[in-house]
Formats: sequence, C-alpha cells, structure tokens
Amino acid sequence: MASSSSAPRYSTEFDPETGLAVPVDEGIVRVTAPNASAYTFTGTNTFLLGHHRLALVDPGPVDAAHEAALMSAIAGRPVTAILLTHTHRDHSAAAKRFSETLGAPLWFGGPHRLSRPLRRFEINPIRKSCDWDLVPDRILADGEEIEAGDMRLSVLATPGHCANHLAFGVLGTDDLLSGDHVMGWNSTLVSVPDGSMADYLRSLDKVIALPYRRYLPAHGGEIADGRAHARALKNHRKMRNAQVLEAVRGGARTVTAVVDGIYPRQPIKVRMAARMTMMAHVEYLEELGQLRVKHGIFGTRLALPG
Repeated sequence: MASSSSAPRYSTEFDPETGLAVPVDEGIVRVTAPNASAYTFTGTNTFLLGHHRLALVDPGPVDAAHEAALMSAIAGRPVTAILLTHTHRDHSAAAKRFSETLGAPLWFGGPHRLSRPLRRFEINPIRKSCDWDLVPDRILADGEEIEAGDMRLSVLATPGHCANHLAFGVLGTDDLLSGDHVMGWNSTLVSVPDGSMADYLRSLDKVIALPYRRYLPAHGGEIADGRAHARALKNHRKMRNAQVLEAVRGGARTVTAVVDGIYPRQPIKVRMAARMTMMAHVEYLEELGQLRVKHGIFGTRLALPG
C-alpha cells in the first residue's frame, strides 16, 4: 500500500464484497455495510473477532441487510462484547440494537464529546453524524488489555478524528484495527471542534511507534504497511500546514480563500470536507503561534503573526 514515507499512496481498488463474511486473518472476519458514500467510501467495515466466542467491532448503520449478514456470520456463537472505534453514526447507529439482540455489552471510549468547547455562535458542522446519546456499559481506557470474544486486544486511544476514537491491536499478531484514524483510500476527515489536528498528529506518532504493521481500517481495504502509510499521512499533513501558511502569505484572509487556492477544481463534496479539515489546520497553526486568527460571527479572519 505505502512503500514510502514521503507521500501517501491511496488505493481505491477495493472490492468490499458487501454483505458477505470475508476472512481477513485468523479469527478476523469483515462484513461491509451497504452505506457507500463520498465520506464512507465503499461502506463501513464491521469486524467479527474470535472463533468460538466473538466480539463485534463497529456494527455500523441501522440496515436490515447488514443486520442479516452479520447474524448469519455470527451463526449462533456467543458475542461477549460490542466494541466501537468511535461514535460517528456510520459506525455506531446499530450498536444499541445489536447489544439488545445479542445480550452483549457496549464497550467504547466514553460518550461522544467535542475535542474542545464550542465558541460563541459556533456550530459543530458534523453534529448530526454524531451519536450523542449512546452510553457505554464499559469505558475502555488507553493501554488496557481486554478479552474480545476468545481473542485479546490492546486498547489504544487515538483521538483526532474525534475525541473518543480508539484503535485495537490484536495481541500476538501484526493487526491493528485502525478505525477512521488511518485509512488507505483517503486521508481522514478532521473537523473541529469534533476533532483536533493536534490530537490527530499525536495519535499518528503513537501508532507509528507500535509494533503493529498491518492495519485493518473501518473503510476500505487492508494496509499492508500501516506504519509507513501513517508516516506518509503525517508528511501530508505537514505539507498542508505549509500550504495554508503560503496561502495566507499570498493574501488569503479566509478559510474559503485558502481552500480555493489549494483545491481549485475539486467537486463540491470534496471541497466541503476540505474546508472542515483546513479549519483544523488553521487551529493547529494558531496553537503553534504561526497564524493569527480572529473568530467572529461573520467568519474567521487569518493573518500572519507580527
């Protein structure tokens, strides 16, 4: 997937085999939900972990066909827990339903929360995509080891895409369930205040330092060398930081103007996502003291310090 750390090499050549139980490694099966979109690629990957006892990771959207496919793949085996990488609804909307149907507790990184408080007059642009009311039966903590079905996982807090994002390392293997933190088909949306670019970059450093090599993301196919890809994603973000500063140096005074300069010909949906992530870059550069940012009711004004 990514053989160099210089720039990410994205791959959109992935057949999700939607609705089928696809073995991806010993004791790991993927079932992809039929919720393909500009933001979810080919759909949300739900994973079943274990052999005789199972854990269900990211049950995905409420969808009758996906539910039937998962129940068929479970095949009557006991499900000991339902795990969530995070509480965006394309991952978590069906969680409560499966918890009740299977009699399995919900384990994740705590109720959905913002990465920082809302400013006056500010609106979270992805608020409707967040599962605000979902409450875990157990809050998973960074660094703990858990029994997931009949497998053991390491819980890894990886905030950035959102505040409660987790990745799961499958102990004794090269596999990391990377959720939306690292994906092979595209870079991750970081939308403030739901997410945080500073957190995202720190979380990239964290997974790069871990022994897990093969990443199984929640959208798209496996990443054979996940650490190399994560390093490339970090370089990509550093490049975007430089582009934001260059745009402001060239006269851009709004986030819209920055996006227009960096993404002049992209489709509207791409530009909408780009604007959200550019706002995250702007806030990150402001935290570093490299940008001066004025937030007001009529928008955000950008300038260089001094």
